[in-house]
Amino acid sequence: MSDYNPAMQKAHLADIDSDVHGLISKRTAELDGVAVTEVTFDVGAKWSNDLKDYAGTDLCELPHVALVLRGTLAVRMTDGAEERFSAGDVMLLPPGHDAWTEGDEACTFVEFSRGNDYYGS
Repeated sequence: MSDYNPAMQKAHLADIDSDVHGLISKRTAELDGVAVTEVTFDVGAKWSNDLKDYAGTDLCELPHVALVLRGTLAVRMTDGAEERFSAGDVMLLPPGHDAWTEGDEACTFVEFSRGNDYYGS
């Protein structure tokens, strides 16, 4: 780990401007190559409705490692498998999924990644 930065780093997500796509918003803090992103799916949000055109793919092709803070996110994989993730759940989503808010509460989760290397090597 000779390239590891031993200095403490800090960011405050509320101070970062939101990147908004329809009913989905996100704020990303970069800490020495580690991205921490707060994502909110408002009530009625669905990846394939709100982000599909922006991403240019039929499904989300990024993996995600995240902790759900509130609400419920429903996810459907390419093979049809479905799961619901609610407050307190940790989720690992492989590429090839759609996701939407379930219920009458927005879903907020915090995602952790290293650039495009979401799972490390």
